Amino acid sequence: MTDLAHNAADTLEERRARARAWFESLRDRITAAFEALEDKADPALYPGEAGRFELKPWARGGEGDDLGGGVMGIMRGRLFEKVGVHVSTVFGEFSPDFAGRVRGADTDPRFFATGISLIAHHRNPHVPAVHMNTRFITTTVNWFGGGMDLNPTQDYQRDKAFVDTKDFHAAAKAACDAHGEDYYERFDAWCEEYFWLKHRAEPRGTGGIFYDHLDTGDFEADFAFTRDVGDAFATIYPRIVDRRMGEAWTEADRREQLIRRGRYAEFNLLYDRGTKFGLETGGNIESILSSMPPEAIWP
Repeated sequence: MTDLAHNAADTLEERRARARAWFESLRDRITAAFEALEDKADPALYPGEAGRFELKPWARGGEGDDLGGGVMGIMRGRLFEKVGVHVSTVFGEFSPDFAGRVRGADTDPRFFATGISLIAHHRNPHVPAVHMNTRFITTTVNWFGGGMDLNPTQDYQRDKAFVDTKDFHAAAKAACDAHGEDYYERFDAWCEEYFWLKHRAEPRGTGGIFYDHLDTGDFEADFAFTRDVGDAFATIYPRIVDRRMGEAWTEADRREQLIRRGRYAEFNLLYDRGTKFGLETGGNIESILSSMPPEAIWP
């Protein structure tokens, strides 16, 4: 191997390691913030012990194989009815069928993927559910992807002018504007398209941003943007939870929440790319399906 090839390989390994370290550090910040909210929740509304994340490492591949793995983090608390914050780093080869559907894998099925994935479902129907993930993938090319989207469960919250959605989008826009004049417009529209429930002709939530195959040719810029998306989420979402968690709710509110959770489950099972990627690459089933709500109804 030439010196140039050595340097290229070292650079790629370094990039993979830096991305993995970032996703794991973001996980630690978010779980700490969520546990602090569990502690703060009013016992009158949320009786019982405050929840804590249970971290469960998992490995991919059979005995003797090293194909990566991850750590599944789940908390079932009094405020957070079910929240998962997971990190994974996996590698190997795509199946021939799947390789033909992945950018850069049609000529070489080897891949590497590292990222963070999060979904939060709350006991209080007035606290919006949320989804966030960011990832770094390499095949014969490499790119970043991910985003953050808000999923209120009450009809009065599903107006784009509602304060929670406005603040969530403002945080996403600030992250985008620091990196590209058209980023927010493009990634907001992509989020609207991606999280559209085609079979019901309705949106899953009130949007946010979604991006994929981000490879401008400047790794540092793309990585900085992905970090800013994570920072934006880690700042704004705990504020929204803190704002809403003191509100009382009724059985009617809870029923409305459970119906909307059904819509969330439908999207994840029918359309979600992350779910499909995890299943196609032999990921941890518990982690992949932990995004499903703890309770839902289809009246």
